[in-house]
Order: sequence, then C-alpha cells, then structure tokens
Amino acid sequence: MHDFSALLERLYFTYGNNDKAAIINDYLARTPDPDRGWAIAAIAGELRFDLFKSSLVRDLVKERVDPVLFDLSYDYVGELSETVAHLWPVSKNAKRLNRLPPLHEVVEKFSTLPKGEIAAYLVDLLDNATAQERWALIKLGTRGLRIGMSARFLKRCLAEYGGVDVSEVEEVWHALSPPYEELFAWLEGQAEKPRTGDAVVFHPVMLAHPIEDGELDTITPDAFQAEWKYDGVRVQAVSTPEGRALFSRTGDDMSAAFPDVVARMDFTGVFDGELLVRNNGALGTFNDLQKRLNRKRPEKKLMAELPGHLILYDVLKLNGEDLRPLTLDERRARLHEWFALHQPQGMSLSDRLDFASPQELQNLRARVSDGDEPDLATVEGLMLKRRDTAYIPGRPKGAWYKWKRDPLLVDAVLMYAQRGHGKRSSFYSDYTFGVWHGDELLPVGKAYFGFTDDELKELDKWVRNNTVARFGPVREVAKALVFEVAFDSLHPSTRHKCGLAMRFPRINRIRWDKPAAEADRLETLATLVR
Repeated sequence: MHDFSALLERLYFTYGNNDKAAIINDYLARTPDPDRGWAIAAIAGELRFDLFKSSLVRDLVKERVDPVLFDLSYDYVGELSETVAHLWPVSKNAKRLNRLPPLHEVVEKFSTLPKGEIAAYLVDLLDNATAQERWALIKLGTRGLRIGMSARFLKRCLAEYGGVDVSEVEEVWHALSPPYEELFAWLEGQAEKPRTGDAVVFHPVMLAHPIEDGELDTITPDAFQAEWKYDGVRVQAVSTPEGRALFSRTGDDMSAAFPDVVARMDFTGVFDGELLVRNNGALGTFNDLQKRLNRKRPEKKLMAELPGHLILYDVLKLNGEDLRPLTLDERRARLHEWFALHQPQGMSLSDRLDFASPQELQNLRARVSDGDEPDLATVEGLMLKRRDTAYIPGRPKGAWYKWKRDPLLVDAVLMYAQRGHGKRSSFYSDYTFGVWHGDELLPVGKAYFGFTDDELKELDKWVRNNTVARFGPVREVAKALVFEVAFDSLHPSTRHKCGLAMRFPRINRIRWDKPAAEADRLETLATLVR
C-alpha cells in the first residue's frame, strides 16, 4: 500500500500529462505483478467491486472521535477520505503490524474475508497507516478514486511503456481482467499478444468532435455523409459463438437492462448504433428510454410497453471479418447488404441525408431545432462523417463531427450548494437551482460545470457569504443569485416536485446583474417540453 499511496500522491499533485505519464511508466517499471495491475485497474476505474462501504468508514471513525467533531470536520474538508485520513486516532490498544500489506494482498484479503471480519481488518490497516496511506486505502476501498486521469490516458501510458500503438492496447483491454498479468507480459516482450478470439468483449469506439466555426464550409457531399444524431444512448452490440452483450460507449455491460434487445441479436458480428425504445409503435423520447435505463431487471410489462430498439449506423466486424480498416462507404455498403439479407427484428438503419451545400445542412439542423416535426422528436442534431475514413478508436481529427441543435436556456435561481470532489473538495461547486411557481422556488436541476476556475472562486465566496442554513455538506443560500442554465431537452417527470426533468444541464452564464425575482417561472419552462 505504501508504494500505491505514494504513486497517487505524486499523480494528484502533478498537472502536466507528460509528467504524469513519466510517473506511471516509472511505477510500472519498478513495481512487480500483481501490484501494478491492481493499481492500473483502480486508477482506470476498472475495479468492479467495493472492498468496503463508505458507510462503514463513517461508522468506524465516529466510534473513535466525537460525532459532532467528525461532522464539522467533514463539512469543512468536504471529502470523506481526506477527513478520515487526518482525523483517525490510533488506538492505544492497536494491533501493530510488521508492515503495511502490499496492494495485491489488501485487495485479495478484502475480497475473501467473511463480511463480519471486514471491519476489524480495516481498523488494523487504518491504525498502522500514515495519513497519506489511509487516504489511498479509503479511496481504493470505496472506488472513489478521482485524480484527473482517464482510462484512455492510462492506455496511452501502457502503449508507451510497451512500445506499441494505443489501438493494440485498446483491442485487448476489455478482454482482460485485473491484475492484467497477460497484458504486462506482452508489453514487456515475454509473451505473445493476448488473443481475444470469440470472446464477448467491448471494442473501443470512434468518437466525434463538435463542429467549430468555419469547419462547416469543408463539409461537402462528395467527402462526407450526413445522418441524424438520435437522442438515445450510444451502444455496441456484440454477438459471437461464445455469447452476446450490449455495451455502452464506455464499455459498461447493459445486457441485463435490455434482455429483449440481446435476445434479438441473432448474428455474428459487432455493430455500432443508438439504443432507443418504442412507445406505441413510434420511437420514444429519451425520457421513455430512461424508464428502461434505470431498471437492472426490467419487468415483462415494461419491456412490452417500451421495447428496446437499435438504430444501426456502422459495422466493425461481421462473421469473423474485421471491417474496421475499410472506409466508411465500404462498411456502410456491407451493413446495408447484411441488413437487407437478414431483416433483423427490433433494428433499423440510420439513413443518409441528402444535401448539396452547407446551407442545406443548416436547413436540416433548423428542422431539428424548431421541434415542429413529430418524426424528429428523438433527434438532437446531425452527424457528419468523412466517407473515406477507417473506423479509428478515439477522436481522430477531421473524421467525424457532431452538430447538435442549440441548447435551451432558462434563468434559474441558485438554491443549494454542495462541495465538489477531488480537487474541488474545498469549493462549493455543485449547484441546485430552481424557478418560480407562484411565490415559491421549485428545484428544477443540478449542475457542476460550465464555469471557469476564476468564476468558481467567486461562486464559492458568494455561497459562504450568503448561507442561510446548513444540512451536512449542503448549504442553503439566500435566493438572490441567478444562473442562465443551458440544457439539451426537457421532459415530464414524476420523480421531481416540479414535474419536469432537464437533460445535461450546465451553467451557461452567471447573471450577477439580474434580480432573482426576474428569473423564469415554471409555466415558461413547461413550454420548452418537446
């Protein structure tokens, strides 16, 4: 645990990507298996289990310190791991260990201990650890590790360490499990590249850049295809002789939530597409889809009312053949040929849209923004894809663009603020805002991005100076500050008091100049429901 905690501390206080990569590569070179594999898994967010619950950590520390002192400290620090790391008092009767166990031993011990023995083992570790090691242990155990490093960045570090292309690492990554000993053996030249074979694994997806000013003029029909950008969830349908799975764009397995979709995947291949549901025969809204996304084991009645539907727009593999090196035009031709032959149930193809000029693309996007056509209720913009490109994981420049409709805007009043996480744990950066309904403010959404670091400091200061009540880590503030909130869409919701739910709300502008009484009303917001 000592080396792992030292690694986290160095990464946490290092800001340049090149410097972080150097730290990772140095750690990999001098750390044996399986410790380095578990470290990579923890940082990449690939641990699929909690070693212990955060509630257990709270209960244990409150047994040793005054609960009021803990609550005050937690409110001031704003982050559980850091609070406990510094506040934890070592018992006079503590069991002394000769050494703090290495990372792999900690993971394996917690994974195999009977539930009733976990607390005692955790206490022994906390009693023998430094504050830095306690912080790392709690972060590891509760899967709360956030140090500003994405899984994609770690894969690039691994590729650099092994002298291979990052696409090769991504190809095998999801077929392997922590602590990745096969992966390291290959990267160090001690074994062949791990074989994925017919394993049901996620394949890294190709992503789009938002289109920028001036780039639209480069989009011509001879070089690009246009298609609707559906307001669903990007998925990858994988079916092999060994099984079937439906993955999210980040590789999470969604099969249990959509068994009706998986049951219809009677093919051998890997398809890229959009997941939606049907409602009374028509494509449902994102709000309809959410009713299925929130159910890990959906009831038959719900699946009958809102059956899953796949809109296919690309094919990566077909009958054992890897099609990713082909151009988009070639892949689309294979996709259309396959679809015409098999006519799969519960699936449709994403159509190419005719256009002859950038102005015609503007007109297509305007149709989506107007919201007047029922058939476009599930569309949020355009996708523009270069026709001569292979399927390349990541965001290759100039290949795919997304051009979403303009966001909806509303002026809302800040009601509550909560401390952030990681580097924002000292700032009130998570905001709940509301609109007027009569003389009452009703919460309509939460946001924690859309502002600069300098604006965050101003907002944090305002929250502290205008607090009217406290509820643990949450502060209620004077109803005096207005945010211009941007969001992608608005849907009816029975889960919220206001009856509405925003999709992807973010702070568009801080209206220091606007009186709270002039913020928008619920009646105005309701008119924005598509």
